[in-house]
Amino acid sequence: MGKSDLPPSGEENIHAVDLKTALEERYLAYALSTIMHRALPDVRDGLKPVHRRIVHAMSEMGVRPNAAYKKCARIVGDVMGKFHPHGDQSIYDALVRLAQEFAIRYPIVDGQGNFGNIDGDNAAAMRYTEARMTEVASLLLEGIGENAVDFRPTYNEEDEEPVVLPGAFPNLLANGSSGIAVGMATSIPPHNVHEICDAALHLIKHPDATVDKLVDFVQGPDFPTGGTIIDSRASIVEAYETGRGGFRVRAKWTQEDVGRGGYQIVVTEIPYMVQKSRLIEKIAELLIQRKLPLLEDVRDESAEDVRIVLVPKSRTVDPNLLMESLFRLTELESRFPLNMNVLSMGKVPRVMSLKEVLSEWLAHRRDVLLRRSRHRLAEIERRLEILGGYLIAYLNLDEVIRIIREEDEPKPVLMERFNLTDLQAESILNMRLRSLRKLEEMEIRTEYDNLSSEKAGIEALLGSEERQWQTVAWEVGEVKKKFAKATPIGRRRTDFSEAPETDLEAIHQAMIEKEPITVVVSEKGWIRALKGHLNDLGSLQFKEGDALKVSFHAQTTDKIIIFTTGGKAFTLGADKLPGGRGHGEPLRIMIDMDNDQDVLTAFPLDTSRKLLISSYQGYGFVVSEGELVANTRKGKQILNVSMPDEAKIVTPAFGDHVAVVGENRKMLVFPIAQLPEMTRGKGVRLQRYKDGGVSDVRVFNIEEGLTWDDSAGRNFVRKKDELMEWMGDRAAAGRTVPKGFPRSGKFSG
Repeated sequence: MGKSDLPPSGEENIHAVDLKTALEERYLAYALSTIMHRALPDVRDGLKPVHRRIVHAMSEMGVRPNAAYKKCARIVGDVMGKFHPHGDQSIYDALVRLAQEFAIRYPIVDGQGNFGNIDGDNAAAMRYTEARMTEVASLLLEGIGENAVDFRPTYNEEDEEPVVLPGAFPNLLANGSSGIAVGMATSIPPHNVHEICDAALHLIKHPDATVDKLVDFVQGPDFPTGGTIIDSRASIVEAYETGRGGFRVRAKWTQEDVGRGGYQIVVTEIPYMVQKSRLIEKIAELLIQRKLPLLEDVRDESAEDVRIVLVPKSRTVDPNLLMESLFRLTELESRFPLNMNVLSMGKVPRVMSLKEVLSEWLAHRRDVLLRRSRHRLAEIERRLEILGGYLIAYLNLDEVIRIIREEDEPKPVLMERFNLTDLQAESILNMRLRSLRKLEEMEIRTEYDNLSSEKAGIEALLGSEERQWQTVAWEVGEVKKKFAKATPIGRRRTDFSEAPETDLEAIHQAMIEKEPITVVVSEKGWIRALKGHLNDLGSLQFKEGDALKVSFHAQTTDKIIIFTTGGKAFTLGADKLPGGRGHGEPLRIMIDMDNDQDVLTAFPLDTSRKLLISSYQGYGFVVSEGELVANTRKGKQILNVSMPDEAKIVTPAFGDHVAVVGENRKMLVFPIAQLPEMTRGKGVRLQRYKDGGVSDVRVFNIEEGLTWDDSAGRNFVRKKDELMEWMGDRAAAGRTVPKGFPRSGKFSG
């Protein structure tokens, strides 16, 4: 390349552009293109441009419902070459989806060959598959040759394509749509055509009908794969009113008896857009991870229909509980979002309500009716003009033949001689000789009269809005007949049900395999769970400078309560605890425990128990153990303490009397009835101290006596009459501890 080929240098070829403005312009252009010409469907025919072009191209090729199938490669080639200048694979993927009975409620394409399956397998290559239009596609195109819609030039301006299809079929709601544009998305589930038509007919009669009334007809989505919707009517109405919401869909299942009192569960319908193979893989993974303890095995026995067999662990397993645990963990229950974001009148993207969508479709149908009627009227007027010329020719046949034979330019002579229009003279001259025998006055007059009466009917229709709506209603009624619920394709597949009331705690338990564990908490706040109930923990290893704080037996289904010196209770699932290998994990990464607080104690939750809680300075109260459960990492404040005071004692409150010992080695016994039962607070004073604080507290039955163990392991019992000198009211100072009481100041040596 020589120097002369380089662009001239100099500032005259450089244009300063504001980067922000340039980016905004370009991104806006891209966003508008994506919204208008790719991702959002038109509210009138419910189609995106690629689908509209596929249907139009198939119509132009003549692959109608009664025609022979044609190779998909041929169809894709036509669509790509004439209308849609994008990748062939993207066009073929769109074509395949229009033919999949499990993906689209009323298929628009009738496919022959492998078009994929519900397991998520891909369709065969386009050179192996064949397709033609279905009856639905014919309805979408009905009247397209009668000026029903506007056409625009194609991308290369060699051809023309429809801006929108006439849409006699309510495709947007019937087949739904989903797409992601720029800054907006759409998600519309499929519905039942019979119900849509009923709602549309009601809207024609009652234009002020509410969405609540329309939901009497359109009860909710009707998915091609069936399933059960478990939303309440109120939430369905709200979703259709706002155009935003969602529907919870569950798989349909039955219980099959396998003899000897046993049973198995058979899933026959799965939620829409869920891949069956992926669903079964997920259930199998959960089985291996032991997260489905009620389930023994899962099998796929599907052929043409769906048949997933779930085998319970034993015949005593509650099938409803098993299914609830599966609904929570797998896609046997899924949520289909509703976001009716569509192109209103093909131009403005907006979220519409059910009523607005139906109203715009009906308005489009009326517009199509008017355009087709005017087109037919123009055809009739042209034909009537021609018939008038034929009649004149018939009455003056010999003279007409003479003029044609003898005149060099017969057309102007005919027009002048018989006062004919240009069209009439041209039609007479274009007649073939064999047609002369058809020029019979009776036939011409009969056709003329018939066309005149049809013209009068169309003019009456165009002049009366009431007649127009009656005709639209008749057309909607015809569609309803073709896809009525009595027909195989029209029957409702998705039904409705209230979600069964189930015990959440029972479901939680059903999702965890019950196994014995030993929970170990160290002095520095490290926690771990060892398998089995271990009694000898002497061989346990701890980090340097750390030691055992507390250990106890539990089950993996238990909830573990962690109580801190700050008076807070935290809850952990025993199944979530780190395993026994190594030193476990620090509690502080599992719960939001303040840095200046430590673990006081830990124990498995028993909601039937009550606890006595006390601070170091001797303030406390009785609390039901169930009140300690905290649902967040932040925990739950139970005992209110402020520095330097802190929580010191948590002990079971089984009994009718309390024995409290201070660091000053004085003991006080008083009835537990003198302590309030609270859910949280500072509490009341248990024992009064001049200095120091509480050392230990025990709740006991006075009739059985107070027991303690000394450091040598000997057991001591003081009966009721022997405790009389320590008996008193709470908040008293107490008397020096009995002889033989441990030096540690604790009841357990």
